Amino acid sequence: MSEKSPLLHYRLTSSTGTEPRDVSKHSRLKAGRGGRRDKKKTGPKLGVLLGVVMPTLLSMFSVVVFLRIGFVVGQAGLYQSIAMFLVAYFIITMTVLSVCAISTNGALDAGGAYYMISRALGPEFGGSIGIMFFFANVCGSALYILGLVEAILSSFGVPVANYTIDYTTGTMMSFATVFAVMFNGCTGIMAGSNMSGDLKNPSYSIPRGTLAAVLTTFITYNLLSLLAAWSCDRRLLQRDYSFLGDINIWPPLVTTGVYSSTVSAAMSNLIGASRILYALSKDNLFGGVLSVTRKTSRNGNPWASVLVSWLLVQVVLFAGKLNTIASVVTIFFLLVYAAVNLACLALEWASAPNFRPSFRCFTWHTCTLGILGCLVMMFFINAIYAFASIAFMLLLLMLIHYLGPISNWGYISQALIFHQVRKYLLLLDVRKDHVKFWRPQVLLMVANPRSRIGLMTFINDLKKSGLYVLGHVKLGLLGKKCNTCNQLLLLTGFHNEEKSVESTNKLLKLSCSVSPE
Repeated sequence: MSEKSPLLHYRLTSSTGTEPRDVSKHSRLKAGRGGRRDKKKTGPKLGVLLGVVMPTLLSMFSVVVFLRIGFVVGQAGLYQSIAMFLVAYFIITMTVLSVCAISTNGALDAGGAYYMISRALGPEFGGSIGIMFFFANVCGSALYILGLVEAILSSFGVPVANYTIDYTTGTMMSFATVFAVMFNGCTGIMAGSNMSGDLKNPSYSIPRGTLAAVLTTFITYNLLSLLAAWSCDRRLLQRDYSFLGDINIWPPLVTTGVYSSTVSAAMSNLIGASRILYALSKDNLFGGVLSVTRKTSRNGNPWASVLVSWLLVQVVLFAGKLNTIASVVTIFFLLVYAAVNLACLALEWASAPNFRPSFRCFTWHTCTLGILGCLVMMFFINAIYAFASIAFMLLLLMLIHYLGPISNWGYISQALIFHQVRKYLLLLDVRKDHVKFWRPQVLLMVANPRSRIGLMTFINDLKKSGLYVLGHVKLGLLGKKCNTCNQLLLLTGFHNEEKSVESTNKLLKLSCSVSPE
């Protein structure tokens, strides 16, 4: 049953206990190779350090540490560099708080941010943001590889005589363009969340590991900025991105750090992208388009998703320069972070009874600040790219909404509507009732709703937009094996007083089920 299916029509035409069709059959079957129901072998699960802290640190300590700290300080100066880091870490800290809240609210499957958003906001938001996050990781992996290429050319290539302000692209730098480059060193906060399917206890590991990694990188980046500003000439920082190798006691140490950090960050984004793509294919939101990426090895490794992600990384590498794609990568990640904060904000505002995270260091204020910070910096970096990314996300959202399969993940809109209806019902004051605005409240008891369509339609015509309660009682003893003892449907008034029972469309459905002793 979809969100907009007529409630009474569904109850009258469906059999008792029918389960809505899920978008994924993997929740009920453990599919082996070739579709067999074999139990897959799973590798050893990871803990806080190896599963969250190390992937996040390796992803955040990327090309920015060795090749762009000097660029940032040289272009923006020490004070504005520190201001950039404060803005960036304010945004990611608000996002991390939302991630921690969602990840500690029960079981967390593979897919990281995609799984969190899709199960909170529904398949439309989850699928569209999942695709955006996949592209962000693919572009991020290509960005780190381009940084490795720069390091190799700096070490073994021919030096360049006539430098421009940005000698790699020849464009004028500004606060926004430098921030876009710098922010790529802060986009690895989801590396641990992307490994959620490989963790022993995601609810325990993700909050502690991510917060530890964020604090470590924040201290390191600001310390490096201070040391670079105090020890190097500004012209050197502006014109030589590999300056650390020239001022270091042992230059090969910097070269080793550049190679290892860029390769590890690129691999982290590549693996993260493949896990997101695999989760999207399992949920079957795009039909057979992603079916090829569902193939796994004997140990459950999604090798097909890794291969597809790697091919897309090669396509992005044609951009040629790191700073060229930095703005696109940053905007993609900011949009994903805004969606994570929105998911946490919606769950908090809806007061959903199943949203009881053990991590409580967040409020709706932190979620709102995270959303606003992401949106402001998106348009500040590049308004055209920001509009284009949002339009692309909305296009994906509509495609999934109208063409995607039906899911039974639940709809956050229903929780928000119920919360608002309850709030406004409590505002009704019986002392202010007046005959001019009186509406009849009708309770109709029927033995078999399927044989009383005419009677229900007649009472519906009499109620004049009042509350219409249809009671269907099944007689029997509580000790007997019965699926349902009673069912109540609270139906709203028809819009435009339509006379078709099938057009009645939901306010609330209550059903009381008794399990056998």
